[in-house]
Amino acid sequence: MKSDKKSRCLIELFIDVLGSRWNILIIWHLRHNALRFTDLQKKMHGVNSNTLTAHLRELEELKIVSRVVFPEVPPRVEYSLTEHGKTLLPVFDRLKEWGLGYLEAEGMTMDIC
Repeated sequence: MKSDKKSRCLIELFIDVLGSRWNILIIWHLRHNALRFTDLQKKMHGVNSNTLTAHLRELEELKIVSRVVFPEVPPRVEYSLTEHGKTLLPVFDRLKEWGLGYLEAEGMTMDIC
């Protein structure tokens, strides 16, 4: 997210946090439960590990995603939404409703992940 402290439109803030395709997909896939890195990567078709790592770190910094390392051998790492991150879920629910309405109005169907 941009670090400048100037007054900005709230939509710009929203875009800074969620403007990335990968950030949106990470939040979407973590909405129900915690996932390990490889499980998350499998759900996100087309993302490489470096990109996923960078976006997970960004969402951690924004306190949207939490990273927990379990003291096991080999180490197990799980990612989940923080309480703050979970406050975004109603926004995602509304986007899903909008998308379904749009598809219906256009006479289209689509798999919903």
